[in-house]
Amino acid sequence: MYTLYYSPGTASMVVHLALLELDAPHELRLIDFDSRAQKDPEYLRLNPNGVVPTLIVDGKPVYECAALVLLLGERHVDKRLAPMPGSSQRGLYLQWTLHLANTLQPAFRQWFYPTDFGPENQADAMRDFARRRIEAAWDRIDVHLAAHGPYMLGAHFSLLDLYATMLMRWSRNMPKPADQWPALGKLAGMVKSRPSWKRLYAIEGLTEWA
Repeated sequence: MYTLYYSPGTASMVVHLALLELDAPHELRLIDFDSRAQKDPEYLRLNPNGVVPTLIVDGKPVYECAALVLLLGERHVDKRLAPMPGSSQRGLYLQWTLHLANTLQPAFRQWFYPTDFGPENQADAMRDFARRRIEAAWDRIDVHLAAHGPYMLGAHFSLLDLYATMLMRWSRNMPKPADQWPALGKLAGMVKSRPSWKRLYAIEGLTEWA
């Protein structure tokens, strides 16, 4: 049994989706951002970064959403939702997972919280820089999907597609949302049609970008 500390629509979303796809027994613990529960000393003992997700695995806390996606894929080999070490697609899987984690996800943080990266009077410039980084990432991923899709690893769905689609959702209110790129839009449509996506929306009470 896993325990997921989450907040609706945040980076915990991909871990929640993965648990649903893997049919892994779990319980949810809501972290209320409005009351700053993520900064509560009790929660900080689990995750000193004061963010979500945190997943209790075998009684111990593990965090960072990309790490949790990789870990869950390896712990549930029978579901075949992640290439295992030694498989031909393992390198591609790691490459794109870490690209999302190291390039695209940090750019979204700059888009949403520009004053964390510079003075308040430069917030517009910070956001514009983040937008260009995000759109450049969408360009690269769309080219990859157009040539090798429809999923990130080709013909077969994987946990990586959940991660990419969660980040696409974050772009829904940007000047050019991710689903305006043709191959990305196709991927988003396929992931959003999955039962796990619909079930998560019902559980987390989400309505946007359904």
